Amino acid sequence: MGTVKVRNVSRKFIKDGDSSTLALDNVSLEVADKEFVCFIGPSGCGKTTLLRIISGLDKPDSGELYLDDKKIDSPGPDRGMVFQEYSLFPWKSVIDNIIFGPIMGGAKKKDALEAAEKYLELVGLQQFRNSYPYELSGGMKQRVAIARALANEPSVLLMDEPFGALDAQTRNILQQELLEIWQKKHITILFVTHSVDEAVFLADKIVLMSARPGKIKEIIKVDLPRPRERTSLEANLLRDRILKSLLKEQGK
Repeated sequence: MGTVKVRNVSRKFIKDGDSSTLALDNVSLEVADKEFVCFIGPSGCGKTTLLRIISGLDKPDSGELYLDDKKIDSPGPDRGMVFQEYSLFPWKSVIDNIIFGPIMGGAKKKDALEAAEKYLELVGLQQFRNSYPYELSGGMKQRVAIARALANEPSVLLMDEPFGALDAQTRNILQQELLEIWQKKHITILFVTHSVDEAVFLADKIVLMSARPGKIKEIIKVDLPRPRERTSLEANLLRDRILKSLLKEQGK
């Protein structure tokens, strides 16, 4: 299962003595099991902060979070995280990067290797199992990062602008590959993006956040059938609606 509940979460960052910035203000949200949810909003609205709190890498000042009714208060293998930066160990090969998490969690190396081979096949990198990160393209590095996150068999995959640094063609390919992985793994995905096109193409539901302090301005259910046509009339109308709402927030 992968049901996420966020209840009245706020997060304030203190700096320079008494100076503070309210990043998130009373955010509440429920994400259903196996749902693909995209977060979008102006820069600095708290999208990444919210994702880090769900991952357990940061803590809220108030409010509570639950995964399948179990309170979230620390990182755990039930939540996999993929960052915008590839964050691979440069001194480890592709296969060793992928098995790192399971081995740290107590898995036997033989079992970890068997699982890693499965995920290498899932992301299409079997022939690069012994390569090092410096030998890979940006898209390949991010595929390894996704495989590494999935190797712990999480029920929720958290993704913070994972394709933001890639060229448009590679980005579109990885979006399609991610959808195929999501459909095969039946996993919940929470995905932060600045791209309206990406959100419309990927999401079951789009969470539109306000300018800082971050609040949920609107939750948009995307009723477009899959596989989606990026240039369909319905997709264009939805993109236009989201862009107009974002422009209002950026003006604030």
